[in-house]
Amino acid sequence: MMNVLLLRLEAPLMAFGGPIVDNYGVIQSFPAISMLTGLLGNALGWEHREAAALNRLQSRIRFAARLDRPGERIIDYQTVDLGQDFMVDTGWTTWGQREVRGGASSTGTHIRYRHYRADACATVALALDSEEADLTVATLEQALITPARPLFIGRKTCLPALPILQGKIKTPSVIEALRTLPAIYAKRVQAQWPADEEGPSLSRLVVLTDERDWINQVHSGERLVRQGELLLENHDALHDANVS
Repeated sequence: MMNVLLLRLEAPLMAFGGPIVDNYGVIQSFPAISMLTGLLGNALGWEHREAAALNRLQSRIRFAARLDRPGERIIDYQTVDLGQDFMVDTGWTTWGQREVRGGASSTGTHIRYRHYRADACATVALALDSEEADLTVATLEQALITPARPLFIGRKTCLPALPILQGKIKTPSVIEALRTLPAIYAKRVQAQWPADEEGPSLSRLVVLTDERDWINQVHSGERLVRQGELLLENHDALHDANVS
């Protein structure tokens, strides 16, 4: 049995980001493992410079996710004129030092297309593959109850509509946690879970590139997951699944 945190990701706008192509910030159906690492790191009060700790946390995360309400996919057309006086040489990096822009992309009007999912809801069952003294599921639970900084879902403009942490449950696997957790909006939902966990018989293997090399600040690596339709058990209340 493992301790599993139950997270509810619901907001007017959410962005489960995928690999960016040129100026298109696309999204995918389920949260990336790098997004969940950043969410937890933010709750813990970590900074980008603590890359080794973020890499270690990411390597230990085991999660399954289901899309309780798909919502609507929208595209936000964004522009910024970097040639304006107040924009010249005023960029700041996450290291707290001024970033001096250079090259052809340092001036002029930049266009971005940022994809979002509007009015959606996803549930995540999250555990750690190993318990270490310096970081446990209980530590993450407390951080989500009283986060060090405001939390967001994918992008800083995507503020959650309700507390992200919904409870904790003991189950044999994260997919089992999703299966027994009561339906929120629909009993049949699309889900994603670790490839080594047994789920619905009708599923497909998918290769994802959703890990982040936090030291070099790039996405890298591949991991194997399963995706398919999940039929949820018919419980009337959250505590019926022994949620604490």
